[in-house]
Amino acid sequence: MRSLHDDIQKILLTKEEIADKVDELSERINRDYAGQQPMLIGVLKGSFVFMADLIRRINNYCTIDFMAVSSYGNQTITTGAVQIDKDLSHDIAGRDILIIEDILDSGVTLNYLKGYLTNRRPSSLRICTLLDKPERRKADIIADYSGFNIPDAFVVGYGLDYAERYRNLPYIGVLKPEIYSG
Repeated sequence: MRSLHDDIQKILLTKEEIADKVDELSERINRDYAGQQPMLIGVLKGSFVFMADLIRRINNYCTIDFMAVSSYGNQTITTGAVQIDKDLSHDIAGRDILIIEDILDSGVTLNYLKGYLTNRRPSSLRICTLLDKPERRKADIIADYSGFNIPDAFVVGYGLDYAERYRNLPYIGVLKPEIYSG
């Protein structure tokens, strides 16, 4: 019987490498937000695994909220049109905001989201992403906290998906092209 692991061309980041990087990012966040009570905003659905691991390592008081924002749909490249499917449940005016994202790829979605949230007058707004693909950037945006720079490959696992599948992989792998190009 075929398993989801059979669809992976190669493992790019092991679960141990990811855990070490989450530790490193959380140490920086703890230091930078010492004495503050940031609100972490997870960008659904891809960030939920990363955010869950990250928040358990944050030692400050903090709150969380989620947004569902997309410019991809079921495509492998951005459509350029950003859509908000779920907005915040809480007011962010005067709050220190940390957006948690799984991957910074074209930057279209995060650039839009940053502007959208800035209009709500937070005290500060920063971005934390586990993965960064700088060579695919279309928008002028840089994460304040970035885990791994990765090559231009279609990756899944650890919350990242293709057509709502593969999020449950414990590692980040490169998806075989025949899976998404056929």
